Order: sequence, then C-alpha cells, then structure tokens
Amino acid sequence: MTITDFFDARLFMSATITLIVIMDPPGTVPVFLSLTGRKSVAFRAKAARQAVLVSLLVISLFAVAGQAILSYLGIGIPALQGAGGLLLLLIALQLLTGKTGGEAEAAGDDVNVALVPLGTPLLAGPGAVAATIVFVRQADGHVGAYVALALSIVTVHFVLYLCMRYSGVVIRLIKESGITLLAKIAGLLLAAIAVELVANSVKGFIAGT
Repeated sequence: MTITDFFDARLFMSATITLIVIMDPPGTVPVFLSLTGRKSVAFRAKAARQAVLVSLLVISLFAVAGQAILSYLGIGIPALQGAGGLLLLLIALQLLTGKTGGEAEAAGDDVNVALVPLGTPLLAGPGAVAATIVFVRQADGHVGAYVALALSIVTVHFVLYLCMRYSGVVIRLIKESGITLLAKIAGLLLAAIAVELVANSVKGFIAGT
C-alpha cells in the first residue's frame, strides 16, 4: 500500500486550484460588501458563516449524489448554467439600479442574503458544481482520492470564509460612498458573469444537439 491509497496529493492540488479559480475568493469580496457593507460587524460575520456553510452543503451534496440527481431529473450542466445566470442577472440589476423592493423586502433579505445569492449561485455556482462532479468521476472509487477531494472542498471554503469574514478592513478604507460605488461595480461584474453563464448554457445546448 502507498500513501496514494490514503491521500491523493495530485488530485488535492488539482481540485483546490480549480475550485479557487472558479469560486474566486477575492472576487466575492466586492459582492459580499455590496450586500452586507452597511450592516453590523456581527451581521457580516454571520452572513459569511452562513454563506460558506450553504455553499459547502450544496457542493458536498453534488459531490455525493450530483450525477444521480441530474440524471434522475433529466437536468444537464447547461440547464444549471442558464438558471444560475438568470438568477445572478436579477441580483445584478438590483445592485445596478439600487432597487431592492422596499423596506419590508429588505428585512427579509437580511435573513436570506447569505443563502441567495451568496451561498448559491455565487459561491456554489454551476461551474463549481460541474467541476466537483468531474473530480468525483476522476476519483473512480479510490478512497485516497475521495479523501483528497473532501479536504480540497473544505480548504477552499475555509479560504472563502476568511476573505468574507475579514472584509470589514475594506469597509474602514472605502467608507459609505465607497460601498455605494462598490455595489455598482459588483452589479456590473455579476451581470457579466451572468451573461457568460447564459452564453455557456446556450453553447452547451447547441453542442448537445
């Protein structure tokens, strides 16, 4: 028996780098601040924790049963990309226009902002889900590969948590006006990501026909 039987270091590095590139921990900071920058430190810490836990739960679920779920429902990766893109586009339009639907709706957002759009589809988006399913296929039943993939997923989410949890340093630098500007920039970036997801979705449907 070799160390690979217990831990596949090559798969760990490959999965960690791939997921970090896709989930982009530094890139989540502007969106996170645009949604929570005006809240208290305690709220931001709670939102960061909840968003990471939701993302971890979603990614873990698809790692364990992703292919089976998609096959049972007859859903392909292009459909996931299209749905995620449309949802992100709605959030982006709200950030760009500054329209959140009133105070009553904003109160509800306080509870759910960590779930949607932070936890999913921003963190646990179609790209991360698809990559996870691919790495599970690569594991091909080897225990060491599964251990490496699990540790990789946890490591990436820990990095995500650190980036969002300590984003308050940025708030002290940019102040209130900076948060408003950041919201517009984040909205533009989210819109671009959404369009890219929808475009990839269309390409995927065309390629599958």
